[in-house]
Amino acid sequence: MVGSSHEALHRIFQKDPELLTRALQEVLQVPFPRPYDFAAMNVDLTEIEPVERRVDTLLRAETDEGAYLLVVESQGERDDRKRGSWPYYLSYLYEKYRCEPVLIVVTQSRATARWASQPIHLGVRETPSLTVRPFVLGPDNVPLIATEREARQDVPLAVLSAMTHGRGRKAPAILESLAAALKDVDRDNAAVFVQFVDSCLADPQAQQMWRDLMTAMQYFWRHPLAQEVREQGREEGKEVGRVEMLAETILNILRWRGIEVPDTVRTRVESCTDLDLLTHWSERAVHATTAHDLFSDEHP
Repeated sequence: MVGSSHEALHRIFQKDPELLTRALQEVLQVPFPRPYDFAAMNVDLTEIEPVERRVDTLLRAETDEGAYLLVVESQGERDDRKRGSWPYYLSYLYEKYRCEPVLIVVTQSRATARWASQPIHLGVRETPSLTVRPFVLGPDNVPLIATEREARQDVPLAVLSAMTHGRGRKAPAILESLAAALKDVDRDNAAVFVQFVDSCLADPQAQQMWRDLMTAMQYFWRHPLAQEVREQGREEGKEVGRVEMLAETILNILRWRGIEVPDTVRTRVESCTDLDLLTHWSERAVHATTAHDLFSDEHP
């Protein structure tokens, strides 16, 4: 399982390397040539045993213009030690592989993005011997994808959007749109994307929104993240636990979408023991405009 936002922010590019080059081309407007092959590489750049140096993700991209080394660094906050590490990474990689290295920094913080985007100059102040200019992906340039149509057009980019922007007033629209788009993705890939997003949602309310949405999706129950959710007060594997959780999820989805839940609806949901029917109601809750829409396709 991915255990932190630091891991998720760079490992998404291991999962989908093409997302990284699309981000360079379309988000940062870098004229990066289209790769025809990718290879994951050893991230350990240590030369002498006592000094450990590791990049977060390292990919080799083969293009018609030659090979590039894509160095991805996930950065949570300002760290001035990187002013020495990043130039070292690039110089070492170029010397070892004779390929052009490209540094991409990914962050959820606007302040960190501003800091990371500043050029690193080494040498005489006015005429430096070495200058490093990181490419930075953060809240100010990663697209905010908050409609189902946009999310379906590019699911990996929608995942990156949720990981970067999944907080504040826009969180419900972002997460709801991605949840709908994930239905078009095979379950194994979708489960990985689910965990990437869950690991990056620092806002507890947004994370609960996401877990409520994912609880309503069948593949979620096969993913290790479901284990963590089920262990929060329920004995694993018990059908009654799944029924109770799904009923709670339906009411939570309506609540965070700002929909009033009358006592009659609450009682009907909480008293239902049919798992298939609760699953159906949970899917309807995502798009309902009133609480009674849960039952609108049922005969009286």
